[in-house]
Amino acid sequence: MKDALRALLTSAIDTLRASGSLPADLAMPAIAVERTRTREHGDFATNIAMALAKPAKSNPRALAQRIVDALPANAAVAKVEIAGPGFINIFLTDAAWQREIGEVLRRGADYGRSTIGNDVRVGVEYVSANPTGPLHVGHGRAAAIGDTLARLLAATGWNVAREYYYNDAGAQIDNLAKSVQARCKGVFPGDPGWPEDGYRGDYILDLARDYMLGKSNESDHGTIASAKDPDDLDAVRRYAVAALRAEQNSDLAAFGVCFDVFFLESSLYADGQVEATVKALEAAGHTYEQDGALWLRTTDFGDDKDRVMRKSDGSYTYFLPDVAYHFSKWQRGYARAVTELGADHHGTLMRVRAGLQALERGIPKDWPEYVLHQMVTVMRGGEEVKLSKRAGSYLTLRDLIEEAGRDATRWFLIARKSDSQLTFDIDLARSQSNDNPVFYVQYAHARVCSLLRQAGEKGFAYDQAHGIANLSRLTDAHEQALMIEISRYPETVEAAAAQLEPHVLTQYLRDLANAFHTFYHAQPVLVADDAALRDARLALSIATRQVLANGLDLLGVSAPEVM
Repeated sequence: MKDALRALLTSAIDTLRASGSLPADLAMPAIAVERTRTREHGDFATNIAMALAKPAKSNPRALAQRIVDALPANAAVAKVEIAGPGFINIFLTDAAWQREIGEVLRRGADYGRSTIGNDVRVGVEYVSANPTGPLHVGHGRAAAIGDTLARLLAATGWNVAREYYYNDAGAQIDNLAKSVQARCKGVFPGDPGWPEDGYRGDYILDLARDYMLGKSNESDHGTIASAKDPDDLDAVRRYAVAALRAEQNSDLAAFGVCFDVFFLESSLYADGQVEATVKALEAAGHTYEQDGALWLRTTDFGDDKDRVMRKSDGSYTYFLPDVAYHFSKWQRGYARAVTELGADHHGTLMRVRAGLQALERGIPKDWPEYVLHQMVTVMRGGEEVKLSKRAGSYLTLRDLIEEAGRDATRWFLIARKSDSQLTFDIDLARSQSNDNPVFYVQYAHARVCSLLRQAGEKGFAYDQAHGIANLSRLTDAHEQALMIEISRYPETVEAAAAQLEPHVLTQYLRDLANAFHTFYHAQPVLVADDAALRDARLALSIATRQVLANGLDLLGVSAPEVM
Protein backbone atom coordinates (compact mmCIF):
# COMPACT_ATOMS: atom_id res chain seq x y z
CA MET A 1 0.00 0.00 0.00
CA LYS A 2 2.85 2.37 0.78
CA ASP A 3 4.34 1.72 -2.64
CA ALA A 4 1.00 2.46 -4.31
CA LEU A 5 0.66 5.76 -2.41
CA ARG A 6 4.25 6.75 -3.25
CA ALA A 7 3.43 6.13 -6.90
CA LEU A 8 0.38 8.42 -6.67
CA LEU A 9 2.40 11.18 -4.98
CA THR A 10 5.21 10.84 -7.52
CA SER A 11 2.67 11.15 -10.33
CA ALA A 12 1.25 14.32 -8.77
CA ILE A 13 4.69 15.91 -8.42
CA ASP A 14 5.60 14.95 -12.01
CA THR A 15 2.40 16.64 -13.15
CA LEU A 16 3.34 19.83 -11.27
CA ARG A 17 6.83 19.81 -12.78
CA ALA A 18 5.44 19.26 -16.27
CA SER A 19 2.99 22.16 -15.86
CA GLY A 20 5.64 24.53 -14.53
CA SER A 21 4.12 24.68 -11.02
CA LEU A 22 7.35 23.16 -9.75
CA PRO A 23 10.84 23.59 -11.24
CA ALA A 24 11.45 20.94 -13.87
CA ASP A 25 14.90 20.21 -12.43
CA LEU A 26 13.67 19.92 -8.83
CA ALA A 27 15.49 17.06 -7.15
CA MET A 28 13.06 14.42 -5.92
CA PRO A 29 13.75 13.15 -2.39
CA ALA A 30 12.59 9.75 -1.20
CA ILE A 31 8.90 10.00 -0.41
CA ALA A 32 8.25 8.97 3.17
CA VAL A 33 4.79 7.46 3.63
CA GLU A 34 4.01 6.35 7.17
CA ARG A 35 1.00 4.93 8.94
CA THR A 36 -0.68 7.38 11.30
CA ARG A 37 -0.95 6.68 15.02
CA THR A 38 -4.70 7.18 14.92
CA ARG A 39 -7.10 6.80 12.01
CA GLU A 40 -8.67 10.14 12.91
CA HIS A 41 -5.68 11.63 11.09
CA GLY A 42 -5.97 9.30 8.13
CA ASP A 43 -4.51 5.90 7.42
CA PHE A 44 -1.22 7.21 6.02
CA ALA A 45 0.63 10.52 6.10
CA THR A 46 3.53 12.06 4.20
CA ASN A 47 5.75 15.09 4.79
CA ILE A 48 6.79 15.36 1.13
CA ALA A 49 5.43 18.91 0.81
CA MET A 50 7.63 20.08 3.69
CA ALA A 51 10.64 18.25 2.23
CA LEU A 52 10.15 19.98 -1.15
CA ALA A 53 9.11 23.42 0.11
CA LYS A 54 12.55 24.97 0.53
CA PRO A 55 14.09 23.84 -2.80
CA ALA A 56 10.77 24.69 -4.52
CA LYS A 57 10.73 28.12 -2.77
CA SER A 58 7.16 27.54 -1.70
CA ASN A 59 5.04 27.67 1.44
CA PRO A 60 4.71 24.03 2.68
CA ARG A 61 0.93 24.14 3.12
CA ALA A 62 0.42 25.81 -0.24
CA LEU A 63 2.63 23.21 -1.88
CA ALA A 64 0.77 20.43 -0.09
CA GLN A 65 -2.49 21.77 -1.53
CA ARG A 66 -1.05 21.79 -5.04
CA ILE A 67 0.15 18.20 -4.62
CA VAL A 68 -3.27 17.12 -3.35
CA ASP A 69 -5.00 18.86 -6.25
CA ALA A 70 -2.74 17.05 -8.71
CA LEU A 71 -3.21 13.58 -7.23
CA PRO A 72 -4.69 11.17 -9.80
CA ALA A 73 -8.08 9.75 -8.94
CA ASN A 74 -7.76 6.35 -7.32
CA ALA A 75 -10.40 3.98 -6.02
CA ALA A 76 -8.27 3.20 -2.96
CA VAL A 77 -8.25 6.80 -1.72
CA ALA A 78 -11.37 8.04 0.09
CA LYS A 79 -10.13 11.55 0.89
CA VAL A 80 -6.97 13.57 1.49
CA GLU A 81 -6.46 16.30 4.09
CA ILE A 82 -3.72 18.77 4.88
CA ALA A 83 -2.69 19.09 8.51
CA GLY A 84 -0.33 21.21 10.57
CA PRO A 85 2.57 22.82 8.70
CA GLY A 86 1.96 20.76 5.56
CA PHE A 87 1.42 17.09 6.34
CA ILE A 88 -0.73 15.28 3.78
CA ASN A 89 -3.07 12.79 5.48
CA ILE A 90 -4.55 10.07 3.28
CA PHE A 91 -7.72 8.15 4.13
CA LEU A 92 -8.26 4.86 2.30
CA THR A 93 -11.56 3.31 1.26
CA ASP A 94 -12.88 0.09 2.77
CA ALA A 95 -12.33 -1.46 -0.65
CA ALA A 96 -8.59 -0.83 -0.41
CA TRP A 97 -8.24 -2.99 2.70
CA GLN A 98 -10.57 -5.63 1.25
CA ARG A 99 -8.52 -5.85 -1.93
CA GLU A 100 -5.41 -6.49 0.17
CA ILE A 101 -7.07 -9.58 1.64
CA GLY A 102 -7.69 -10.83 -1.87
CA GLU A 103 -4.00 -10.21 -2.60
CA VAL A 104 -2.99 -12.35 0.39
CA LEU A 105 -5.20 -15.21 -0.80
CA ARG A 106 -3.89 -14.98 -4.34
CA ARG A 107 -0.18 -14.80 -3.46
CA GLY A 108 -0.26 -17.30 -0.60
CA ALA A 109 3.22 -18.14 0.65
CA ASP A 110 4.68 -15.38 -1.54
CA TYR A 111 2.70 -12.64 0.20
CA GLY A 112 5.15 -10.26 1.84
CA ARG A 113 8.10 -11.36 -0.30
CA SER A 114 9.76 -8.82 -2.58
CA THR A 115 12.70 -8.23 -4.91
CA ILE A 116 14.17 -5.21 -3.11
CA GLY A 117 17.59 -6.87 -2.90
CA ASN A 118 17.76 -7.34 -6.68
CA ASP A 119 19.56 -10.69 -6.21
CA VAL A 120 22.66 -8.89 -4.89
CA ARG A 121 25.03 -11.25 -3.09
CA VAL A 122 25.09 -10.94 0.71
CA GLY A 123 27.00 -13.12 3.15
CA VAL A 124 25.47 -13.56 6.59
CA GLU A 125 27.87 -14.95 9.20
CA TYR A 126 26.57 -16.13 12.54
CA VAL A 127 27.29 -18.45 15.48
CA SER A 128 30.98 -18.98 14.49
CA ALA A 129 31.66 -20.70 17.81
CA ASN A 130 35.09 -22.07 18.63
CA PRO A 131 34.97 -25.88 18.32
CA THR A 132 36.07 -26.27 21.93
CA GLY A 133 32.80 -27.37 23.54
CA PRO A 134 29.03 -27.68 23.17
CA LEU A 135 27.11 -24.62 22.00
CA HIS A 136 25.84 -22.46 24.85
CA VAL A 137 22.70 -20.36 25.10
CA GLY A 138 24.53 -17.28 23.77
CA HIS A 139 25.39 -19.23 20.63
CA GLY A 140 21.71 -20.13 20.44
CA ARG A 141 20.74 -16.46 20.40
CA ALA A 142 23.29 -15.85 17.65
CA ALA A 143 21.89 -18.79 15.68
CA ALA A 144 18.27 -17.65 16.02
CA ILE A 145 19.07 -14.03 15.11
CA GLY A 146 21.44 -14.86 12.27
CA ASP A 147 19.22 -17.52 10.71
CA THR A 148 16.19 -15.21 10.84
CA LEU A 149 18.18 -12.36 9.31
CA ALA A 150 19.20 -14.67 6.48
CA ARG A 151 15.56 -15.67 5.93
CA LEU A 152 14.41 -12.03 5.99
CA LEU A 153 17.06 -10.94 3.51
CA ALA A 154 16.21 -13.84 1.19
CA ALA A 155 12.51 -12.93 1.46
CA THR A 156 13.31 -9.40 0.31
CA GLY A 157 15.23 -10.49 -2.76
CA TRP A 158 18.86 -10.73 -1.64
CA ASN A 159 21.04 -13.62 -2.78
CA VAL A 160 22.00 -14.95 0.65
CA ALA A 161 24.94 -17.15 1.64
CA ARG A 162 24.85 -18.40 5.23
CA GLU A 163 28.36 -18.69 6.63
CA TYR A 164 29.97 -20.22 9.73
CA TYR A 165 33.55 -19.30 10.65
CA TYR A 166 35.36 -21.93 12.69
CA ASN A 167 38.15 -20.62 14.92
CA ASP A 168 40.03 -23.90 14.70
CA ALA A 169 43.48 -22.41 15.28
CA GLY A 170 45.12 -20.70 18.22
CA ALA A 171 45.50 -21.03 21.97
CA GLN A 172 41.98 -22.23 22.76
CA ILE A 173 42.30 -25.17 20.39
CA ASP A 174 45.65 -26.03 22.01
CA ASN A 175 43.96 -25.96 25.43
CA LEU A 176 41.25 -28.28 24.10
CA ALA A 177 43.79 -30.76 22.75
CA LYS A 178 45.83 -30.72 25.96
CA SER A 179 42.68 -31.19 28.06
CA VAL A 180 41.60 -34.25 26.06
CA GLN A 181 45.15 -35.60 26.11
CA ALA A 182 45.31 -35.25 29.88
CA ARG A 183 42.05 -37.15 30.29
CA CYS A 184 43.35 -39.85 27.95
CA LYS A 185 46.25 -40.28 30.36
CA GLY A 186 44.03 -40.38 33.43
CA VAL A 187 44.81 -36.86 34.59
CA PHE A 188 41.82 -35.07 36.14
CA PRO A 189 41.15 -31.37 36.76
CA GLY A 190 43.14 -30.34 39.82
CA ASP A 191 45.72 -33.11 39.42
CA PRO A 192 49.39 -32.32 38.81
CA GLY A 193 49.89 -32.04 35.06
CA TRP A 194 46.38 -30.73 34.33
CA PRO A 195 46.61 -27.84 31.79
CA GLU A 196 46.41 -24.45 33.49
CA ASP A 197 43.53 -23.27 31.24
CA GLY A 198 42.11 -26.73 30.59
CA TYR A 199 38.45 -27.43 29.82
CA ARG A 200 36.64 -29.25 32.63
CA GLY A 201 33.25 -30.36 31.32
CA ASP A 202 32.20 -34.00 31.12
CA TYR A 203 32.39 -33.72 27.32
CA ILE A 204 36.21 -33.73 27.62
CA LEU A 205 36.05 -37.12 29.34
CA ASP A 206 33.69 -38.36 26.61
CA LEU A 207 36.11 -37.20 23.90
CA ALA A 208 39.03 -38.90 25.63
CA ARG A 209 37.12 -42.16 26.05
CA ASP A 210 36.00 -42.21 22.40
CA TYR A 211 39.50 -41.35 21.21
CA MET A 212 41.03 -44.23 23.14
CA LEU A 213 38.29 -46.55 21.84
CA GLY A 214 39.31 -45.72 18.29
CA LYS A 215 36.07 -44.06 17.22
CA SER A 216 35.99 -41.78 14.16
CA ASN A 217 34.20 -38.59 13.12
CA GLU A 218 33.17 -37.10 9.80
CA SER A 219 34.53 -33.70 8.78
CA ASP A 220 34.81 -31.53 5.67
CA HIS A 221 38.03 -33.38 4.91
CA GLY A 222 36.61 -36.87 5.20
CA THR A 223 36.70 -39.28 8.11
CA ILE A 224 38.87 -38.31 11.08
CA ALA A 225 39.84 -41.56 12.75
CA SER A 226 41.28 -41.83 16.21
CA ALA A 227 44.98 -42.71 16.39
CA LYS A 228 44.39 -44.15 19.89
CA ASP A 229 47.76 -42.67 20.82
CA PRO A 230 47.52 -40.23 23.76
CA ASP A 231 51.04 -38.95 23.09
CA ASP A 232 50.16 -37.75 19.57
CA LEU A 233 48.86 -34.28 20.44
CA ASP A 234 48.18 -33.34 16.79
CA ALA A 235 46.05 -36.47 16.35
CA VAL A 236 44.18 -35.68 19.57
CA ARG A 237 43.59 -32.12 18.33
CA ARG A 238 42.25 -33.21 14.93
CA TYR A 239 39.96 -35.78 16.53
CA ALA A 240 38.60 -33.46 19.23
CA VAL A 241 37.89 -30.62 16.80
CA ALA A 242 36.13 -32.94 14.34
CA ALA A 243 34.04 -34.49 17.13
CA LEU A 244 32.97 -31.13 18.54
CA ARG A 245 32.20 -29.74 15.11
CA ALA A 246 29.96 -32.76 14.47
CA GLU A 247 28.21 -32.20 17.82
CA GLN A 248 27.71 -28.49 17.14
CA ASN A 249 26.33 -29.24 13.68
CA SER A 250 23.91 -31.74 15.21
CA ASP A 251 22.71 -29.17 17.76
CA LEU A 252 22.22 -26.55 15.05
CA ALA A 253 20.28 -29.01 12.90
CA ALA A 254 18.01 -29.70 15.89
CA PHE A 255 17.52 -25.95 16.10
CA GLY A 256 16.54 -25.71 12.43
CA VAL A 257 19.71 -23.81 11.49
CA CYS A 258 21.85 -24.64 8.46
CA PHE A 259 24.77 -23.08 6.59
CA ASP A 260 25.95 -22.86 3.01
CA VAL A 261 29.62 -22.20 3.81
CA PHE A 262 31.86 -23.49 6.60
CA PHE A 263 35.08 -21.50 6.67
CA LEU A 264 38.07 -22.68 8.73
CA GLU A 265 40.43 -20.20 10.34
CA SER A 266 43.21 -22.73 9.78
CA SER A 267 42.67 -22.45 6.01
CA LEU A 268 43.73 -18.81 6.15
CA TYR A 269 47.17 -19.96 7.24
CA ALA A 270 47.30 -23.11 5.11
CA ASP A 271 46.35 -21.18 1.95
CA GLY A 272 48.68 -18.27 2.69
CA GLN A 273 45.85 -15.74 3.00
CA VAL A 274 47.11 -14.32 6.30
CA GLU A 275 50.59 -13.70 4.93
CA ALA A 276 49.14 -12.30 1.70
CA THR A 277 47.05 -9.86 3.73
CA VAL A 278 50.16 -8.71 5.63
CA LYS A 279 52.00 -8.08 2.36
CA ALA A 280 49.02 -6.19 0.92
CA LEU A 281 48.88 -3.94 3.99
CA GLU A 282 52.62 -3.33 3.84
CA ALA A 283 52.39 -2.51 0.13
CA ALA A 284 49.59 -0.01 0.85
CA GLY A 285 51.95 1.83 3.22
CA HIS A 286 49.90 1.60 6.40
CA THR A 287 52.25 -0.55 8.49
CA TYR A 288 55.36 0.13 10.58
CA GLU A 289 57.68 -1.79 12.86
CA GLN A 290 58.20 -0.93 16.50
CA ASP A 291 59.73 -2.94 19.34
CA GLY A 292 60.14 -5.89 17.02
CA ALA A 293 56.43 -6.03 16.23
CA LEU A 294 54.56 -5.16 13.03
CA TRP A 295 51.85 -2.54 13.55
CA LEU A 296 48.96 -1.35 11.41
CA ARG A 297 48.25 2.37 11.51
CA THR A 298 44.51 1.92 12.17
CA THR A 299 44.32 5.47 13.56
CA ASP A 300 44.39 6.58 9.92
CA PHE A 301 40.92 5.05 9.64
CA GLY A 302 39.23 6.21 12.83
CA ASP A 303 40.58 3.76 15.42
CA ASP A 304 41.59 5.16 18.80
CA LYS A 305 45.09 3.64 18.61
CA ASP A 306 47.25 1.63 16.24
CA ARG A 307 47.11 -2.16 16.46
CA VAL A 308 49.74 -4.89 16.49
CA MET A 309 49.39 -7.38 13.66
CA ARG A 310 52.47 -9.54 14.21
CA LYS A 311 54.03 -9.85 17.64
CA SER A 312 57.74 -9.72 18.29
CA ASP A 313 57.79 -13.54 18.56
CA GLY A 314 56.45 -13.80 15.00
CA SER A 315 52.93 -14.93 15.93
CA TYR A 316 49.87 -13.08 14.68
CA THR A 317 47.27 -11.35 16.84
CA TYR A 318 43.58 -12.32 16.51
CA PHE A 319 42.98 -9.06 14.68
CA LEU A 320 44.94 -10.03 11.57
CA PRO A 321 43.17 -13.30 10.65
CA ASP A 322 39.86 -11.48 11.21
CA VAL A 323 40.90 -8.94 8.56
CA ALA A 324 42.09 -11.70 6.23
CA TYR A 325 38.85 -13.61 6.71
CA HIS A 326 36.62 -10.63 5.94
CA PHE A 327 38.80 -9.72 2.98
CA SER A 328 38.15 -13.24 1.68
CA LYS A 329 34.44 -12.46 1.80
CA TRP A 330 35.02 -9.42 -0.39
CA GLN A 331 37.08 -11.51 -2.80
CA ARG A 332 34.31 -14.12 -2.89
CA GLY A 333 31.87 -11.53 -4.23
CA TYR A 334 29.83 -10.48 -1.20
CA ALA A 335 28.58 -7.01 -2.06
CA ARG A 336 27.22 -6.96 1.50
CA ALA A 337 28.55 -8.80 4.51
CA VAL A 338 26.52 -9.07 7.70
CA THR A 339 28.34 -10.41 10.75
CA GLU A 340 26.36 -11.41 13.86
CA LEU A 341 28.47 -11.42 17.03
CA GLY A 342 28.21 -11.30 20.78
CA ALA A 343 28.47 -7.82 22.28
CA ASP A 344 31.82 -8.76 23.83
CA HIS A 345 33.32 -8.54 20.31
CA HIS A 346 32.43 -4.84 20.04
CA GLY A 347 36.07 -3.79 20.35
CA THR A 348 37.08 -5.68 17.22
CA LEU A 349 34.62 -3.97 14.89
CA MET A 350 36.53 -0.75 14.28
CA ARG A 351 39.80 -2.64 13.94
CA VAL A 352 38.51 -5.00 11.27
CA ARG A 353 36.95 -2.17 9.26
CA ALA A 354 40.15 -0.14 9.60
CA GLY A 355 42.19 -3.11 8.38
CA LEU A 356 39.93 -3.56 5.38
CA GLN A 357 40.17 0.13 4.52
CA ALA A 358 43.96 -0.03 4.82
CA LEU A 359 44.03 -2.65 2.06
CA GLU A 360 42.82 0.07 -0.36
CA ARG A 361 40.74 -2.35 -2.41
CA GLY A 362 37.59 -0.24 -2.72
CA ILE A 363 35.79 -1.82 0.22
CA PRO A 364 33.03 0.48 1.61
CA LYS A 365 33.74 2.11 4.98
CA ASP A 366 30.72 0.51 6.65
CA TRP A 367 31.62 -2.98 5.38
CA PRO A 368 30.96 -5.42 7.00
CA GLU A 369 27.71 -4.60 8.78
CA TYR A 370 27.55 -5.82 12.36
CA VAL A 371 24.66 -7.09 14.46
CA LEU A 372 25.60 -7.54 18.11
CA HIS A 373 23.63 -9.53 20.66
CA GLN A 374 23.68 -9.21 24.42
CA MET A 375 23.83 -12.00 26.97
CA VAL A 376 20.95 -14.30 27.86
CA THR A 377 19.84 -15.04 31.43
CA VAL A 378 17.85 -18.28 31.74
CA MET A 379 15.33 -18.56 34.58
CA ARG A 380 13.38 -21.51 35.93
CA GLY A 381 11.15 -21.35 38.98
CA GLY A 382 12.26 -17.79 39.62
CA GLU A 383 15.94 -18.76 39.84
CA GLU A 384 18.74 -18.40 37.32
CA VAL A 385 19.87 -21.59 35.57
CA LYS A 386 23.60 -21.47 34.91
CA LEU A 387 25.24 -24.86 34.76
CA SER A 388 25.21 -27.96 32.63
CA LYS A 389 27.01 -31.07 33.82
CA ARG A 390 28.07 -31.88 30.28
CA ALA A 391 29.50 -28.43 29.58
CA GLY A 392 30.82 -27.95 33.09
CA SER A 393 30.29 -24.21 33.42
CA TYR A 394 27.38 -23.08 31.26
CA LEU A 395 23.91 -24.03 30.06
CA THR A 396 23.98 -25.57 26.59
CA LEU A 397 21.70 -24.80 23.68
CA ARG A 398 20.68 -28.46 23.57
CA ASP A 399 19.62 -28.27 27.23
CA LEU A 400 17.40 -25.28 26.46
CA ILE A 401 15.83 -26.89 23.39
CA GLU A 402 15.06 -30.05 25.36
CA GLU A 403 13.44 -28.06 28.18
CA ALA A 404 11.52 -25.40 26.25
CA GLY A 405 11.13 -26.89 22.77
CA ARG A 406 12.59 -25.63 19.51
CA ASP A 407 9.78 -23.23 18.62
CA ALA A 408 9.71 -21.45 21.95
CA THR A 409 13.49 -21.33 22.14
CA ARG A 410 13.80 -19.70 18.73
CA TRP A 411 10.98 -17.25 19.42
CA PHE A 412 12.23 -16.16 22.83
CA LEU A 413 15.83 -15.71 21.63
CA ILE A 414 14.63 -13.47 18.78
CA ALA A 415 11.84 -11.60 20.55
CA ARG A 416 13.88 -8.74 22.01
CA LYS A 417 16.13 -6.29 20.16
CA SER A 418 19.44 -8.07 19.73
CA ASP A 419 21.47 -5.45 21.61
CA SER A 420 19.15 -5.73 24.64
CA GLN A 421 19.72 -8.04 27.57
CA LEU A 422 17.39 -11.05 27.37
CA THR A 423 15.78 -13.01 30.19
CA PHE A 424 14.56 -16.42 29.03
CA ASP A 425 11.85 -17.75 31.36
CA ILE A 426 11.63 -21.52 30.79
CA ASP A 427 8.37 -21.77 32.74
CA LEU A 428 6.74 -19.14 30.52
CA ALA A 429 8.12 -20.73 27.35
CA ARG A 430 6.57 -24.08 28.32
CA SER A 431 3.22 -22.67 29.37
CA GLN A 432 0.11 -23.02 27.22
CA SER A 433 -1.38 -19.65 28.01
CA ASN A 434 -1.94 -16.30 26.35
CA ASP A 435 1.00 -14.94 28.35
CA ASN A 436 3.29 -17.12 26.27
CA PRO A 437 3.71 -15.14 23.02
CA VAL A 438 4.67 -18.06 20.78
CA PHE A 439 1.71 -20.12 22.04
CA TYR A 440 -0.58 -17.11 21.54
CA VAL A 441 0.51 -16.68 17.91
CA GLN A 442 0.53 -20.38 17.06
CA TYR A 443 -2.91 -20.76 18.64
CA ALA A 444 -4.30 -18.10 16.29
CA HIS A 445 -3.06 -20.19 13.35
CA ALA A 446 -4.51 -23.39 14.81
CA ARG A 447 -7.79 -21.63 15.57
CA VAL A 448 -8.31 -20.83 11.86
CA CYS A 449 -7.59 -24.47 11.01
CA SER A 450 -10.18 -25.47 13.61
CA LEU A 451 -12.71 -23.09 12.02
CA LEU A 452 -12.27 -24.81 8.66
CA ARG A 453 -12.71 -28.24 10.23
CA GLN A 454 -15.88 -27.04 11.97
CA ALA A 455 -17.17 -25.62 8.70
CA GLY A 456 -16.75 -29.03 7.09
CA GLU A 457 -18.43 -30.77 10.00
CA LYS A 458 -21.40 -28.38 9.69
CA GLY A 459 -21.66 -28.99 5.96
CA PHE A 460 -20.54 -25.47 4.97
CA ALA A 461 -18.64 -25.65 1.70
CA TYR A 462 -16.16 -22.75 1.60
CA ASP A 463 -15.56 -21.25 -1.82
CA GLN A 464 -12.56 -18.93 -1.98
CA ALA A 465 -13.68 -17.14 -5.13
CA HIS A 466 -17.03 -16.54 -3.46
CA GLY A 467 -15.26 -15.32 -0.34
CA ILE A 468 -13.11 -12.85 -2.27
CA ALA A 469 -16.12 -11.64 -4.24
CA ASN A 470 -17.94 -10.83 -0.99
CA LEU A 471 -15.12 -9.12 0.92
CA SER A 472 -17.16 -5.91 0.63
CA ARG A 473 -19.32 -7.38 3.41
CA LEU A 474 -16.43 -6.87 5.85
CA THR A 475 -17.26 -3.44 7.26
CA ASP A 476 -17.35 -4.07 11.00
CA ALA A 477 -14.68 -2.30 13.10
CA HIS A 478 -13.09 -5.60 14.23
CA GLU A 479 -12.95 -6.87 10.65
CA GLN A 480 -11.39 -3.61 9.48
CA ALA A 481 -8.84 -3.66 12.30
CA LEU A 482 -7.79 -7.17 11.30
CA MET A 483 -7.54 -6.27 7.60
CA ILE A 484 -5.42 -3.23 8.42
CA GLU A 485 -3.12 -5.36 10.61
CA ILE A 486 -2.71 -7.92 7.83
CA SER A 487 -1.78 -5.17 5.38
CA ARG A 488 1.18 -4.21 7.58
CA TYR A 489 2.96 -7.51 6.95
CA PRO A 490 4.90 -6.69 3.74
CA GLU A 491 6.29 -3.44 5.14
CA THR A 492 7.14 -5.19 8.42
CA VAL A 493 9.20 -7.80 6.59
CA GLU A 494 10.88 -5.05 4.58
CA ALA A 495 11.67 -3.02 7.71
CA ALA A 496 12.95 -6.01 9.69
CA ALA A 497 15.29 -6.93 6.83
CA ALA A 498 16.44 -3.37 6.12
CA GLN A 499 17.11 -2.59 9.79
CA LEU A 500 18.53 -6.08 10.52
CA GLU A 501 16.08 -6.36 13.42
CA PRO A 502 14.22 -9.69 13.43
CA HIS A 503 12.44 -8.87 16.71
CA VAL A 504 10.25 -6.46 14.71
CA LEU A 505 8.58 -9.48 13.11
CA THR A 506 7.79 -11.17 16.44
CA GLN A 507 6.12 -7.97 17.66
CA TYR A 508 4.06 -7.77 14.49
CA LEU A 509 2.89 -11.38 14.73
CA ARG A 510 1.72 -10.81 18.30
CA ASP A 511 -0.27 -7.78 17.13
CA LEU A 512 -1.77 -9.77 14.26
CA ALA A 513 -2.70 -12.67 16.55
CA ASN A 514 -4.31 -10.23 18.96
CA ALA A 515 -6.34 -8.63 16.16
CA PHE A 516 -7.52 -12.06 15.04
CA HIS A 517 -8.44 -13.32 18.50
CA THR A 518 -10.37 -10.07 19.10
CA PHE A 519 -12.22 -10.44 15.79
CA TYR A 520 -12.94 -14.10 16.50
CA HIS A 521 -14.55 -13.36 19.86
CA ALA A 522 -16.50 -10.36 18.51
CA GLN A 523 -17.91 -11.93 15.34
CA PRO A 524 -19.44 -15.34 14.59
CA VAL A 525 -17.44 -16.56 11.60
CA LEU A 526 -19.57 -19.58 10.68
CA VAL A 527 -22.78 -17.66 10.10
CA ALA A 528 -25.43 -20.29 9.35
CA ASP A 529 -27.94 -18.20 7.39
CA ASP A 530 -25.64 -15.95 5.32
CA ALA A 531 -23.25 -17.85 3.05
CA ALA A 532 -21.81 -14.68 1.52
CA LEU A 533 -20.87 -13.21 4.90
CA ARG A 534 -19.64 -16.58 6.15
CA ASP A 535 -17.33 -17.02 3.16
CA ALA A 536 -16.07 -13.45 3.47
CA ARG A 537 -15.19 -13.96 7.14
CA LEU A 538 -13.62 -17.32 6.37
CA ALA A 539 -11.58 -15.64 3.62
CA LEU A 540 -10.40 -13.06 6.16
CA SER A 541 -9.55 -15.83 8.64
CA ILE A 542 -7.67 -17.83 6.01
CA ALA A 543 -5.73 -14.71 4.98
CA THR A 544 -4.78 -14.28 8.64
CA ARG A 545 -3.62 -17.89 8.80
CA GLN A 546 -1.53 -17.39 5.67
CA VAL A 547 0.24 -14.31 7.01
CA LEU A 548 0.85 -15.99 10.37
CA ALA A 549 2.33 -19.01 8.58
CA ASN A 550 4.50 -16.79 6.37
CA GLY A 551 5.81 -14.84 9.34
CA LEU A 552 6.41 -17.90 11.51
CA ASP A 553 8.33 -19.50 8.65
CA LEU A 554 10.69 -16.50 8.52
CA LEU A 555 11.30 -17.01 12.25
CA GLY A 556 11.92 -20.73 11.77
CA VAL A 557 8.92 -21.47 14.01
CA SER A 558 6.25 -24.02 13.10
CA ALA A 559 2.62 -23.16 12.33
CA PRO A 560 0.62 -26.02 13.92
CA GLU A 561 -2.88 -26.91 12.75
CA VAL A 562 -3.89 -28.41 16.09
CA MET A 563 -2.96 -27.34 19.62
